[in-house]
Amino acid sequence: MSHSMKAIAYQSSLPIEHTDSLQDIERPIPQAFGHDLLIKIHAIAVNPVDCKIRQNVPASEGEYKVIGWDAVGEVIACGEQVSLFSVGDNVYYAGDLTRSGCNAEFQLVDERIVGRKPNTLNNAEAAALPLTTITAYEMLFDRLQVRKVISATAKQTANERILVVGAAGGVGSIMLQLLKHLTKATVIATASRVSSKQWVKDLGADFVVDHTQPLAPQVLALELGEMTHVVSLNGTDQYLDEYVEVLQPFGKLGLIDDPENVDIKKLKRKSLSLHWEFMYTRSMFNTADMIEQHNLLNEIANLVDNGVIKTTLSETLGKINSANLKKAHSLIESRKAMGKLVLEGF
Repeated sequence: MSHSMKAIAYQSSLPIEHTDSLQDIERPIPQAFGHDLLIKIHAIAVNPVDCKIRQNVPASEGEYKVIGWDAVGEVIACGEQVSLFSVGDNVYYAGDLTRSGCNAEFQLVDERIVGRKPNTLNNAEAAALPLTTITAYEMLFDRLQVRKVISATAKQTANERILVVGAAGGVGSIMLQLLKHLTKATVIATASRVSSKQWVKDLGADFVVDHTQPLAPQVLALELGEMTHVVSLNGTDQYLDEYVEVLQPFGKLGLIDDPENVDIKKLKRKSLSLHWEFMYTRSMFNTADMIEQHNLLNEIANLVDNGVIKTTLSETLGKINSANLKKAHSLIESRKAMGKLVLEGF
């Protein structure tokens, strides 16, 4: 095998239209040690985090930065401490923000944040899932402590009512399915276009409200009572007052976006709690429970293979190269993308 690989990278943070915003380069193939797997990449998905990092984090002086955090591929080498996988395994994962990303032919990733690829999905369909699935799952079950229902016949005790804002995007598209299949919660999703309203209904939303109009009156008009949880996937600074209004006393607000200003004093009167979800926390701080990402990716693979959860892939944009990655970044920056954008092959 040759010792160099293709990668897509950048040096400076530039607008996506700029020729050098993402460039095709060659770099050496890395070697696996410790808990690392060396993966030959088959397909990748693009997420808002890719755009954020590209716009805000230039490469070190004279270096190139390779980003990308959603991949499907084959294990071609294992570090000496690897115990969960073997050469030849097909895997999927979202990787680690602090390491070189998946916009490359080969990548190193710690086995503890890798899952087995669902057998019933092709590479592109599987690539759509890891990052958003980990984010949605950790948000619901680790941060917000939404009750997971072990069997379909279990009694509805929780009476949980959850508003999901920005539900048609990547994280929302998997979160709605997790809520529908793994909980007994009543789910209100926000969407504004006809196509996105249909998308969120198909994925399991019980009710849909329009986020271009004031949210609180629409939610309260459903006469379900106040919400037990609000999941804010975007626009947190814009909607905070509405969240406070629709949440019941002692309710929980979860967020994943990067609001400029959140006046948390507004949460006091109702004793509301605020929960951040950042799926890179485990890998970034090498937390004691890092292997939970391996476990949950395998759990989702089982649910997919049993026909419970479906891929959130909306569009495949062609081969993995700078031109197609630029298209993906542009689409995400337009804020109009539904579901997930995937690239496949080199």
